[in-house]
Amino acid sequence: MTQTNDQRHPQEGRDRLILDAIKRDGELSDYNKVELARLMIRYQNFPGARAFQAELAELLSSYSLTPDELFAQTRTIHATGQIYRRTKGGEESQDWS
Repeated sequence: MTQTNDQRHPQEGRDRLILDAIKRDGELSDYNKVELARLMIRYQNFPGARAFQAELAELLSSYSLTPDELFAQTRTIHATGQIYRRTKGGEESQDWS
């Protein structure tokens, strides 16, 4: 019997809500692009959450984008303005952990 050492990402529950919202929107808006890219970066090389990683890849593929294309687009989005407007203590906050 083979046992895997896959881990569950500590933010997978919250990230599930984000991924489900992107799927429900049915379009890849600028905000959804940066959220998808952020999630892809978070789970990249993570030793587990394989089903979640597969869902991210499948969603990206459904929009006929490669990770490199998505990251290029999101770099442009970030360069042209602040896509995130959540604030904590008056300062912009982004959750990249």
